[in-house]
Amino acid sequence: MDDIFRVLKDRNASIMGSENMHRFSVLLPLVERDGEVSVLFEERAHHLNRQPGEICFPGGRIDPEDSNELAAAIRETCEELGLEPDQIQPLGSLDYMVTPFLIVHPFVGWIADYRKIRPNPDEVSSVFCVPLEVLRNSKPEVHTVDLKVMPPDDFPFQLIQGGRNYKWRSGKIPQFFYFHGDRIIWGMTARILHHFLEVIKNEDEKSGPYFGSTN
Repeated sequence: MDDIFRVLKDRNASIMGSENMHRFSVLLPLVERDGEVSVLFEERAHHLNRQPGEICFPGGRIDPEDSNELAAAIRETCEELGLEPDQIQPLGSLDYMVTPFLIVHPFVGWIADYRKIRPNPDEVSSVFCVPLEVLRNSKPEVHTVDLKVMPPDDFPFQLIQGGRNYKWRSGKIPQFFYFHGDRIIWGMTARILHHFLEVIKNEDEKSGPYFGSTN
């Protein structure tokens, strides 16, 4: 018992199985455009193997060399937008997202000078901005995706109560769709955006509005 106590007493809990998950960091960039606070989005390069042409925020896999999740988000943003780390002011973190396959750590950052952005053509086809106030007043389309457990045919059903009739849990994931001209913002990017908009909406309701104009 003494050995077990020694092992457990100072142990920090984490997400079970997270050592086998891919870990990513993402930055939701805010910029000033035409006197307004705007959210910057990327259009992924069309030659990429994964999600070509989709709308996203800068971000990517956390490398062992990154000191923490925020450092990874800033590094990826610099690589994709041609910026230096001191040109990005971190504003805070959002709730992290956990799926069966990966963990995503989103952050919000302020890019003081939009003119210094130089998108990396290897990763980014283009960038565009949407005024924060427009997004706050936009109601997204919401659809759901069903999640079901589907064991393979060689699963040992004989070892579990109920066998093939075991009642596996199922669930639904909301999918948000925002529209800006002919661009569609959906998937993980839209979930992070929706969460960010809910965070500042809740703060407005408590303290009064303070987001929007930079004047």
